[in-house]
Amino acid sequence: MTNNLNQLSNAIRFLSIDAVQKANSGHPGMPMGMADVATVLFKYHLRFNPKNPNWINRDRFILSAGHGSMLLYSLLYLTGYKSISIEDIKNFRQLNSICAGHPEYKKGTGIETTTGPLGQGLANAVGMAIAEEIFRKKFGSTIINNKTYVIASDGDLMEGISHEAMSLAGHLKLKNLIIFFDNNKISIDGSTSLSVSDNYKKRFESYGWNFQEINGHNEKQITKAISKASKSNKPTIISCKTIIGYGSPNKSGKASSHGSPLGDDEISLVRKKLKWNNKPFEIPKEILEEWREIGNKGEQLENKWHETINKKDPKFKSEITKDSQKLDFTVLEKLIIEEKEKHFKAKPSLATRQCSMMAIEKITSLLPQLIGGSADLSGSNNTKTNHSKIINSKNFNGNYIHYGVREHGMAAIMNGLALYGGLIPYGGTFLIFSDYCKPSIRLSALMGLKVIYIFSHDSIGLGEDGPTHQPVEQLAGLRAIPNLNVFRPADINETFECWEIALKSKNTPSAIALSRQKVPYINPNNSKVNKCEKGAYTVNLTSHESNVTLVASGTEVELALKVQDKLRENDIHSKVVSMPCMELFDLQPENYRKDILEYNSLIVTLEAGSIMCWQKYIKGKGINIGIDEFGESAPYKEVYKHFKLSEDDITNFIQKKLRE
Repeated sequence: MTNNLNQLSNAIRFLSIDAVQKANSGHPGMPMGMADVATVLFKYHLRFNPKNPNWINRDRFILSAGHGSMLLYSLLYLTGYKSISIEDIKNFRQLNSICAGHPEYKKGTGIETTTGPLGQGLANAVGMAIAEEIFRKKFGSTIINNKTYVIASDGDLMEGISHEAMSLAGHLKLKNLIIFFDNNKISIDGSTSLSVSDNYKKRFESYGWNFQEINGHNEKQITKAISKASKSNKPTIISCKTIIGYGSPNKSGKASSHGSPLGDDEISLVRKKLKWNNKPFEIPKEILEEWREIGNKGEQLENKWHETINKKDPKFKSEITKDSQKLDFTVLEKLIIEEKEKHFKAKPSLATRQCSMMAIEKITSLLPQLIGGSADLSGSNNTKTNHSKIINSKNFNGNYIHYGVREHGMAAIMNGLALYGGLIPYGGTFLIFSDYCKPSIRLSALMGLKVIYIFSHDSIGLGEDGPTHQPVEQLAGLRAIPNLNVFRPADINETFECWEIALKSKNTPSAIALSRQKVPYINPNNSKVNKCEKGAYTVNLTSHESNVTLVASGTEVELALKVQDKLRENDIHSKVVSMPCMELFDLQPENYRKDILEYNSLIVTLEAGSIMCWQKYIKGKGINIGIDEFGESAPYKEVYKHFKLSEDDITNFIQKKLRE
């Protein structure tokens, strides 16, 4: 590195060292080791504009190795992003600081995604690279041509999600995706040789990636590698041989610099070795000015981009920058009402996965922003419709991705699609495999992304596939995630209504659980109102003075109605409540919740799954009926009967309870 670039890199190193030391917590080694690569990237190659962090054609910079968060915060401060001040740097890892322990996505800050759970940022980047290809195909390569750059650690590449995401990226030939592998050969436990001996070159080339290997502290090698990757027709991974804790006399190249502060004595030695004669958090004026100049170049780049658009087609500007959060849903609302009127007349009996496919088919024609897909279960999830156009390496003019058997990768890639901007991703698998998607779903919720997860085969009702495929605890697990709406519609009306809510939700992802078996049309009255918006509503009551309130979701609403008929035969009046979304119901005013759940009657909840999340709705001698053990392999009606989920068993149970 030239002396000038060394000083620019050292600004990153010492901000990182000082912030970690002040917080007495953090990971200084990675920012020290990757500072040279980041400096070359930002100075000579990365297109970004700190004055407009939301510029759609900016290059994306993803720090998948989120433990090295101070590298990112230092870069954002140094290049002039208003989101991060020197005071924020000093408050690293403190309450309410934007400089959290691991990067947390906030739109317009330069922090492109939430990272830390290793492999997630890398997979998000694949989604962003796919989104770039979709937009480039739509608007042309002179208008959309950004790159997606990732810094990934050995840990990112050990996680299984990296295989899924990189395999798909190679298959799709995402040429504008470039990963810097921080190959410092150190993990928390010590040398990476303790746990891995992969031939990285063969591994990544087998995916269809270009592989380069460089000295991560050599300016010429770094810039040459980036230039070569920029001209490639494949995604590229650049293995950067770096020294973790670079500049530390006693801790460089050692695990001791990975996840702990260096200590005051060692920091003094680093300052001496790297000739950094400045106080903590002090950046010399000339170095800060040069970093700010690097940031200022982005404004000129964006202005030239706007000139290009105006010459080609000024109408593109509003189309490109359209925010999926601010869409006008008037036409969608009208469509849903029209469809519900048709259903009221036809009263179809369909599996809710089929109902969902009908909703997708209708909605896709209105919302070209929808990008669908499935983890090799398109026909089972019913996520693919007549309006689905397949995206492949030769044509990104589509709206449907075959993710293959890659649930981990699919979920994280959908987050990347949403983060790019202007797209609404949905993707499907079986509910049982939501466990494979869970880390990404959690991050969708943490980031407040509009991502829609379609989970079919939602209960023991799938039958013969047995307990390995019959979800029991999955709904409870999903409902435990903050800021996630979990929908379980009971019929075609509710399915359309749940889709409408999911599409209109601004900062909340959605999981829609759908049945394999058919369900009847349940709504006795035609209504233009979206009843699911309140989370629960009364489907039917036999008297305004009910002895029993039956609360159910999904396929068990039909069961509740059958139980209601049995109870009426025995002169027991009841009310049936459908609760397609607990999260929305829990947000309703107390008077509405009390009106729906009449606590002067016996409250009975029904769901063919864990009762855990239903326990909060019963008081006194209420009953939670469900399954808290693994399922059985048999035709679904026999499985329901085996678990005493027949109308006769439930009716007898309720009568016995009323006699107590």
